[in-house]
Amino acid sequence: MTRQFVALLLIVVLTALAPEALASSRIKDIADFEGVRDNMLVGYGLVVGLNGTGDTLDNAEFTRQSLIGMLQRLGVSTTNGTLKPKDIAAVMVTAKLPGFARQGTKIDVTVSALGDATSLLGGTLMVTPLVGADGEVYAVSQGQVAIGGFSAGGAAASVTKGVPTSGRIASGGIVEREVPFDMARMESVQIDLRNPDFTTARRIADAVNAHLGMDIARPTDPATVRLQVPPRFLGNTVALLTDIEQLHVQPDQLARVIIDEHTGTIVMGENVRISTVAIAQGNLTIRITETPQVSQPAPFSNTGTTTTVPRTDIQVDEGADKKMGVLSHGVTLQELVSGLNALGIGPRDLITILQAVKAAGALQAEIEVM
Repeated sequence: MTRQFVALLLIVVLTALAPEALASSRIKDIADFEGVRDNMLVGYGLVVGLNGTGDTLDNAEFTRQSLIGMLQRLGVSTTNGTLKPKDIAAVMVTAKLPGFARQGTKIDVTVSALGDATSLLGGTLMVTPLVGADGEVYAVSQGQVAIGGFSAGGAAASVTKGVPTSGRIASGGIVEREVPFDMARMESVQIDLRNPDFTTARRIADAVNAHLGMDIARPTDPATVRLQVPPRFLGNTVALLTDIEQLHVQPDQLARVIIDEHTGTIVMGENVRISTVAIAQGNLTIRITETPQVSQPAPFSNTGTTTTVPRTDIQVDEGADKKMGVLSHGVTLQELVSGLNALGIGPRDLITILQAVKAAGALQAEIEVM
C-alpha cells in the first residue's frame, strides 16, 4: 500500500508539473552566445559541361569575358577565334562559414545561374574563391552541381520540375582562412535573445544565477544578458556555456496578432485578450444567373421565326441568418476562436473584424500586418 501511495503521489506531481515543463525551453533554443555565429560568403564562377543549356554569349557579355579570362589564365589564347559555346554558364556561389571553422573544413555551397541558362543539370563548377564582407577569401569551392529539378520540352509543350537553374554542391567548399576568436580567454559572455523581451531576459539571468549559486548574470536590455565568467571557469568558458545552455526557461511573449492579408493567414498569441464587445457580421450577396431559352413557332406554321428569349434569375442574400455574438471581458484565445467560428466567419472576414475590434479599443493585443 505504501508503494502504491508513493507511485500515485508521484503521478499527481508529474501531472501538475507537465504543462510548465512543456512550456519551458532551453536557453540554447531561445538565445545565441557571443562569438558563436555564421558568416556569409559569396563568389562568382563558371559552370561548365552543360548539355546546351548554358548562357547565350551574345546576351551575357559577363559570361564571355569570364570565359576568356579563365582560358587566358590557363594559357589558351582566344584572340583569333569566335566563342559561341552553349555549355557554360555564369553563376553566383554562396555559402555559410560556421563559427570556429578551421582550415580544411568542408562546407556546402549553393550555385545559382546568373545569365539566361535554362538548366545547370550535369554541370561542374570551376574553382571559385568565396569572399566575406571584408573582401578576404575564406573558402574555395569546386565540384559537380546537383540540382533538384529538371526541364524538358518540345515545339508545342514543355515541363519544368523544381528550379533547374539552382543547385548545391555537398562539401563543395574548403575553408582556407579562419575567423579569429578566442573564447577560452573571455572574462565575460554576452547572451543575445532571439526574441527580445524584458521578462525573458530576467528569467534567463535568474536561472543562471540559481544554477551557479552566485550573482554573475544581469540583463542589460531586453535582448542582452551579460554574464561574468566565474573564477573557476576562467580558461574553460566552453564548460560554462555547456552547463548554461541546458537550463530551462519559460519565455514570455507579447500579446500580438499577425495578419497576412495576401494569403488570409492569422496567427494569434496565447496572451491575446478581448474586452466585452458585441460582434455582428453579414454580407450582402447578389447572384444573377442568365439562362437563355429558344422560342420557335409551331410545326408547319407559315408565320413566326425562331428567336432566343432571355431568362434572368436574380437572388439576393442579405445575411439574415447571421447573428450577433457577445464576447465577454477577458476571454481567452480558445474562446475567441470558438466564438468567431460560431458566427460562421471565414479568415478574410476575420481580418476585418479583428481590425475593427482593435479600433474600438476592445482588443488587448498588438496587430502586425505583414
